Amino acid sequence: MKRKSRCAVAQNPEGRRDTSKDHLRLLARVARMYHEQELRQPEIAAALNISQPRVSRLLKEAVTRGMVRTVVTLPDGVHTELEEELQRRYGLRDAVVVDVEEFQDDVLAPLASAAASYLNVTFTGGDVIGISSWSETLLATVERMPQKNAQVADRVIQLVGGVGSPEAQVHATRLVARLANLTYARPVFVPLPGVVATTTIRDALLQDPSVLDVQAQWNDLTVVLVGIGSLEPSPLLLSSGNAVSQADQEELRALGAVGDVCLHFFDAAGKPVDSGFDQRVIGIDAPAFRAVGRRVGVAGGLRKVSAIRAAVEGGWINVLITDLRVARRLLAPAVK
Repeated sequence: MKRKSRCAVAQNPEGRRDTSKDHLRLLARVARMYHEQELRQPEIAAALNISQPRVSRLLKEAVTRGMVRTVVTLPDGVHTELEEELQRRYGLRDAVVVDVEEFQDDVLAPLASAAASYLNVTFTGGDVIGISSWSETLLATVERMPQKNAQVADRVIQLVGGVGSPEAQVHATRLVARLANLTYARPVFVPLPGVVATTTIRDALLQDPSVLDVQAQWNDLTVVLVGIGSLEPSPLLLSSGNAVSQADQEELRALGAVGDVCLHFFDAAGKPVDSGFDQRVIGIDAPAFRAVGRRVGVAGGLRKVSAIRAAVEGGWINVLITDLRVARRLLAPAVK
């Protein structure tokens, strides 16, 4: 994001080594002509009858002496200070805070646009991308991404099984296939449901040769893109045939679960919740997921604050793209 800057010239810096008044006057004059009057270095050289290399040296000296101080003025809607504070507070690699209208409840569109822009800039080549198939926000993000001019990813790999209702399978396939097309990568699908009835069925399906191949490729991931779910299933997950049942929700709630990433649920501190449901999920396991170097979570809306906080507290993600109100809640002092 672009930043505007302006420079203030201090003509009498304190605590500097003693030099002649004439030299200080020349330093100040050159600095003012360049930074305040916006003259180019050749123009300054001609006006003062000195060489251009000397102008360049004087400008550098003015900076080192503290005569020129840069002040960054952030444009409206840019929240760099909040982003940097989120990084410090939660140990994130990066954070993007999206401006939203004060009473705007639906943050999907601005979140998706910001995530699309972030991914477009940070996909520069050679990545093996993993993507969760059950995120309406990620679907909207990929739909907003522009076509890259050259190959910037080797593969795009589905992280959670996708077979459920026919409508939901279209969503999962479309998400993986479209991102692969945009990045000129090879799509890799998980040809199984995301949740099955029993652990025995899950274990048997994971031995299928095609699934074993996908599991091996999860170890190659360099970046993962995920939504952050709350305990209550999203409308997309509800329509998938892979939703968390009422009985499973009750078990997870009793165990303290507040949210999930790739259907792996965790408590308010971000610690994994050991449940029967987790033993029936077909997808990347928690250790393999957390071993990926860049883990990008895209989520917003106040109803997800607890889940998002737990996801960053627990290190499930290390890049967060969220909205302004959630960012402020994450940085607010804890209520005792």
